[in-house]
Amino acid sequence: MSTDIAAGGIIAGAALIITPLVTFLAWGTVLLLATMVGLWLFRIQHQFEHTYWERAQNWDFRAAAIEGSSFYDLPPVLRWFTGDIGLHHIHHLASRIPNYRLRACWEQNRELQCAKRLTLWESIKSTRLSLWDEERRRLVSFRHAATSYV
Repeated sequence: MSTDIAAGGIIAGAALIITPLVTFLAWGTVLLLATMVGLWLFRIQHQFEHTYWERAQNWDFRAAAIEGSSFYDLPPVLRWFTGDIGLHHIHHLASRIPNYRLRACWEQNRELQCAKRLTLWESIKSTRLSLWDEERRRLVSFRHAATSYV
C-alpha cells in the first residue's frame, strides 16, 4: 500500500513540475508497454502447441502445472528483466517460491525440467495457435482447423 501511495505522489509531483499532459503521456507509454509485455508473457506461457488441457473430471493439478505452463527459455538479459518468469511452471506448482529461487529450484529438480521448453522464436511461431483440437490433443491454428475439418 505504501508503494502505491509513494508512486502516486511521484506521479502527482511530476505532473506539477512538467505538466499533467507530458506526465500522462510518459507514464501512459511506459504503462502500455509494460502491459503488452505482461500479456505476451502470460499468453505465451499457457498457449503453446502441446499444452495440457483436460475436462474437470480428468484434470490433474501436477500435470496442469508442469505440462500446462511452458519453460520459456529466454536469453539471460530477458530472464533478468522478467524476474525469471520463464520458469512459470514452477510458479504454478508452488507459488510460494520467490522468483530469485526459481532457477535453483529448476536446476535441482529433474521433473521440473520436463516442462515444454519454448524459445523466443518458437513463442513467436505459436501466436497463430488459438483452437484446441480434441482429437490431436493440441492447440492448432484457425487455418489448420479449416483445412482439417472441411
